Amino acid sequence: MREEEVLKAVKFSESNKIKFVVTDIDGVLRGKTITKSKFQKGLDENVGFCNVVFGWDMNDAVYDNSEVTGWHTGYPDAMATIDLGTFRKIPWNEEVPFFLADFSNSDNMSGVCPRTLLKNVREQALQLGYNPQFANEFEWFNFRETPQSLKDKNYTNPTPLTPGMFGYSVLRSSQNQEFFNDLYDLLHQFDVPIEAIHTETGDGVYEACIEYSDILEAADRAVLFKTGVKEIAYRHEILATFMAKWSTKFPGCGGHIHQSLWDEPQKNNLFYDDSARHKMSSLLEHYLAGQLHCLPYILPMYAPTVNSYKRFVEGSWASTTVSWGVENRTTALRVINHAPGGMRLETRVPGADANPYLTMAACLASGLYGIKNELSLHVEPTRGNEYDNETSLPLPTTLPEATAAMKSSDIPKELFGEAFTDHFIKTREWEQRQFARAVTDWELKRYFEII
Repeated sequence: MREEEVLKAVKFSESNKIKFVVTDIDGVLRGKTITKSKFQKGLDENVGFCNVVFGWDMNDAVYDNSEVTGWHTGYPDAMATIDLGTFRKIPWNEEVPFFLADFSNSDNMSGVCPRTLLKNVREQALQLGYNPQFANEFEWFNFRETPQSLKDKNYTNPTPLTPGMFGYSVLRSSQNQEFFNDLYDLLHQFDVPIEAIHTETGDGVYEACIEYSDILEAADRAVLFKTGVKEIAYRHEILATFMAKWSTKFPGCGGHIHQSLWDEPQKNNLFYDDSARHKMSSLLEHYLAGQLHCLPYILPMYAPTVNSYKRFVEGSWASTTVSWGVENRTTALRVINHAPGGMRLETRVPGADANPYLTMAACLASGLYGIKNELSLHVEPTRGNEYDNETSLPLPTTLPEATAAMKSSDIPKELFGEAFTDHFIKTREWEQRQFARAVTDWELKRYFEII
């Protein structure tokens, strides 16, 4: 819709409420509901939003190591810019108008805003003549719980939506068809079109693939998908989790990224070359080489929490090494070369717990790094089981190890800028510190009596 059409739709909306959200460093949506008059004023002057959204973690605990904001700044307002191009109506909430916002015009917050970071990386690709087309796919688990019931259980032994290993099961999806259909239909109405959705392996686990689009739209859809799924689930007294690994009994939850670069008219997929090995163009080879080269130094962008690294287990459908292959789901990067239009790279490292703005920015920026530096593919494609390959470089196995690797390298600052990189690293160091001082169930069971 053109801007004037959006403004007209808001003006004549039956609701006087307008909802807008920003995304914090962890990918959590933080929002406000405002009046039409406040919305109109915000378009002219931007909207004040307490900059604590970049000064606290996902549980609202304020960082003690942040330079961009903290008690030392008094937590002033930052000016959020509402993006009219993100206009939607919330179909499960009385068609209330909805917008995404970011801090691209904020002097002190633009450098650490995830959506602004992706916009900047996207602009680099466009300047080079590449049109990045991306899509996210997610796996997540569903439980017959509410936030209160799960808290009452102390977050242990949640009741799964369905029992048993029923991957791609028409039985399990039909068993909860009202919820299943609502996911598909309501998300489509929310302009988050689902290309496919099915059950996965595990108790109550689903997987959905979002239709591909321009990279910024793809990331917008991805963050709205996660929140949309949770809100729709609430309506059915179901609780959805995108935690990377909630149980050792089941595979973890991936948030894989599919990507390709096209020419400006979007007529030609620049990753495809019918005469080349594996039909991979030299551009794709450089792009893939860039991702492989940068991966060990930007892993926290894909795996941002302590729990993220529990997912990287051999034989679990999650990657454990710096590797690639053609149609190989045991590698970190999977080339899919079925047809010219569908030629793409799947980055399988990200978990469902990661911030989509950051995962997509990391994919594109590291791929462009390979193109700019004309990196060669020195790593041979894996044929067969990558988990049996003892020559591949292993990925960092903990958040502290991955964060230390990111901190020791100049690559992240080159890809994402100094302001973002420094702030992001501090937030990951904070995340690890929160875990280090916690007493876990494992420790209680192991040491409480016997020691």
